[in-house]
Amino acid sequence: MKGLKVKAGALQLTMFITVVIALLLAAFIILIHTHKRFKIQTDFVKETIANADMGMDYAINNNIRLNDTISLDLKEEDYKTVKVHKDHWGIFEKVISISQIKQNRFKKIALLGASQSKLDRTALYIEDNNRPLVVVGNTKIQGMSYLPKQGVRTGNISGHSYYGNSLIYGPTRTSKTELPKLSSQMLEQIKTIQEQIETLNQEQFIDLDKNRTHQNSFYNPLQVVYSNSDINLSNVSLIGHILVQSKTKIIVEASSKLKDVILVAPEIDIKSNTKGTFQAFASKQITVGTHCKLEFPSALVLIEDAKNDIEVAQSNNQKETPFIKLDKNTEIKGTIIYLGNTKNYKAQVFIDENTEVTGEVYCSQNMEFLGSVFGSVFTSNFIANQSGSSYQNHLYNATISIENLPGEYVGLSFANAKKNIAKWLY
Repeated sequence: MKGLKVKAGALQLTMFITVVIALLLAAFIILIHTHKRFKIQTDFVKETIANADMGMDYAINNNIRLNDTISLDLKEEDYKTVKVHKDHWGIFEKVISISQIKQNRFKKIALLGASQSKLDRTALYIEDNNRPLVVVGNTKIQGMSYLPKQGVRTGNISGHSYYGNSLIYGPTRTSKTELPKLSSQMLEQIKTIQEQIETLNQEQFIDLDKNRTHQNSFYNPLQVVYSNSDINLSNVSLIGHILVQSKTKIIVEASSKLKDVILVAPEIDIKSNTKGTFQAFASKQITVGTHCKLEFPSALVLIEDAKNDIEVAQSNNQKETPFIKLDKNTEIKGTIIYLGNTKNYKAQVFIDENTEVTGEVYCSQNMEFLGSVFGSVFTSNFIANQSGSSYQNHLYNATISIENLPGEYVGLSFANAKKNIAKWLY
């Protein structure tokens, strides 16, 4: 045995096996280290996203001043931050939550509105003007209703009486002499929305004559289409963080594609067959043609402007009454708001036959409608114009039903109302 010799090839094989084992062990150690690093990185990413959600929850449950940015106290290392900024986009609050942990950064942006309590959502709220509500024809009111002290009774218009089995299909309460107060921040935004362009830079203005298609993320600065004369939105595509403003009138043609944009002008004319999602703000009139379909969260808002002289009507030499008019067979998913002090017997909000509003209607003056509101109606007074006569506080062939409004609906912001997410933005 002493004379036994080992071949050189065996030594090479042993060295090869040793190297392979060493490499496998090194690879195993590197793999374990990589998994640990990946897990830490994944945990950071998850925590970054969770912190962004926390920032959004904070904005929902707390009051943040308009155009203000706050930093949340995480009570942890300095390399973890959450910042929340709030401003408005039309009638909604626009909130962005930015979370960062080291190199990981995550942003969320959403529109916030208000949601009613699911237990006693309001179907109808009519001011107490010392006259009862009168229901006629195939009118149906379903849900919690706030009525004048005089209550509700049946009436007769041109030989048509009330055909329902119950005057109100739901509980009733006594209303007050004023409508529920809207959010003060939202009201201020509505009143000053036309002044936004005064703070913009020249590069934020876009020219539709050069390019008819524009898309702008809500993470980017606002872009504006502006004109001192009429703006005709025909064969255009405008999506996102874009404001369209005219000093005179905006005409929306059916060939346009509008998504999440805002329109501002004294007069806004939405032509028949128009489809889209946008908010329209006017001071004189908003007209919506037949067979239009505006998706949630659209809004039609008219607020009388005391600074502007209302044009004198040539026919009767009286001031024209600002109004919102929805023609037949149109569908609106969102909010309709009329705010003004004009006192007369005309309808400031008119909703025609076979037209449906899924959401909320808030009218501080007179309202006439022959269609359906699947949601809530807040108004000072109803008017029914039939057979050449005007009937005060009459509802004729109208439907109001809170039961048909989805429970998760988020819309009009009232004072001290609970906020929620209306829509995630991009």
